[in-house]
Amino acid sequence: MSEFEESGIGEECGVFGCVAAGEWPTQLEVAQVLTLGLVALQHRGQESAGIVTSNGVNPPTYNTLKGMGLVNNAFPPEDLLKLRYGNLGIGHTRYSTTGISELQNCQPFVVDTLHGKIAVAHNGELVNAAALRKKVMRHGVGLSTSSDSELITQLLALTPPMEELDAPDWVARIKNLMHETPTSYSLLVMYTDVIYAIRDPYGNRPLSIGRLVPISKLHTGYTEGWVVSSESCSFQSIGAKYYREVMPGEIVQISKHGVKSLSIVPRPEGDLPAFCIFEYVYFARPDSIFEGQMVYTVRQRCGRQLAIEAPTEADVVSTVPESATPAALGYAEQSGLPYVEVLCKNRYVGRTFIQPNTRLRQLGVAKKFGALTDNFAGKRVVLVDDSIVRGNTIAPIIKLLKEAGATEVHIRVASPPIRFPCYMGINIPTKEELIANKPEFKDIAGYIGATSVQYLSVEGLVSAVQGGIPSLQKDEHVNLNPTLTNEVPLGACLVTVWVPGACYLIFPESGYCLSGAWPALV
Repeated sequence: MSEFEESGIGEECGVFGCVAAGEWPTQLEVAQVLTLGLVALQHRGQESAGIVTSNGVNPPTYNTLKGMGLVNNAFPPEDLLKLRYGNLGIGHTRYSTTGISELQNCQPFVVDTLHGKIAVAHNGELVNAAALRKKVMRHGVGLSTSSDSELITQLLALTPPMEELDAPDWVARIKNLMHETPTSYSLLVMYTDVIYAIRDPYGNRPLSIGRLVPISKLHTGYTEGWVVSSESCSFQSIGAKYYREVMPGEIVQISKHGVKSLSIVPRPEGDLPAFCIFEYVYFARPDSIFEGQMVYTVRQRCGRQLAIEAPTEADVVSTVPESATPAALGYAEQSGLPYVEVLCKNRYVGRTFIQPNTRLRQLGVAKKFGALTDNFAGKRVVLVDDSIVRGNTIAPIIKLLKEAGATEVHIRVASPPIRFPCYMGINIPTKEELIANKPEFKDIAGYIGATSVQYLSVEGLVSAVQGGIPSLQKDEHVNLNPTLTNEVPLGACLVTVWVPGACYLIFPESGYCLSGAWPALV
């Protein structure tokens, strides 16, 4: 548990697709593969889930299954049987950032176009959604939901100016969409017998491709199918091998014949990519791979860097289970202190951020943990966490440890202070709710009852992330202004995303998006 989870900060969703290789109809149970893939992405959204499968003929037959709640609850086994004849399909698990929590907003969306049906699943949030909604409506198209994903679907259904009437040019349509909105999205578009996997030109949201291999032929070149997912962590659970990432701006076609890169839409000249750095900090599962490196290893490096920047006299290092455990292990390794567990988590208590007020949220934290007193009584504890968002979660944990015998509790946070909401699809509380913007932040240690509190710097976070990327030269220097104040650090930003009525100056020249640290100019 972390302050991200307890404060209601959440990723917006996860997407997953599967195409059976070889002859169709396939023996591969595509619907089952999709379900298992979405279960592995459950951490990215627990509000609703949906699957659309196709038999891949022309015209195709689409079968849809949607439900509220967790994947296993949304897809009863008897309903999955209705999808068993699919040769390809896409799925989605949702944590809403735009659109209300109703089944009508559940993805994937299916619409009729001039050339047949398409199904679309979307991860992200469009920065210029309001302007795009008006544009679609001017074409006489009504929108039945408040979701960005339906908007994307309708934009794809519009015929590009140069398209022939009898031959849909889906690459042209996708490029048109990408020129209409710069970020933030990873998309799966299913049409007849192919899936198009698309990542926005800034690469803000992750998307990876895997090769599905039969269990009996794991070490052969035989391919049973292709899968595409928001995170590569889903591949192991379905017997798939990591193949590669979809590159920023890339349009990839996945069919029964294989994977083919169709085009790459470039960013404006001089603009760097802007992968969301919070994927590394918290959102992604630790066994996922981004930019050629495992998330777990990045979090360990964050912990080691934190120990360099914020050392302290202590006896043991521990963590608030479980997302900050790699960072705590890194801190312990770098500092030479033993790592021990100080908290025992009750895994059967629900998430406390859904409770309606601060008092109940704090009681929820107390119910969620037991103190492992023998490991720390009479000792000075360094407690590593991945965030302090509101400050409501960590304070009762510190109180619990002190009452159980800790002489000192030093809080070390493996990410910079979060000062601003995110406009790229992360559900972050309002600016006024964030502890880093409150007067109490000047003495945050006193406010939460800790002996001391220190955060990882922005420079430290970026260096920890870049430290394992194979394509980066070791002597490259990141000139990053780490000032996290209400003033935009102009020296730290090279990329400006202009949309009607707003200027999002939030991409530091590190090549990552830290929109929780930098504001938008509205």
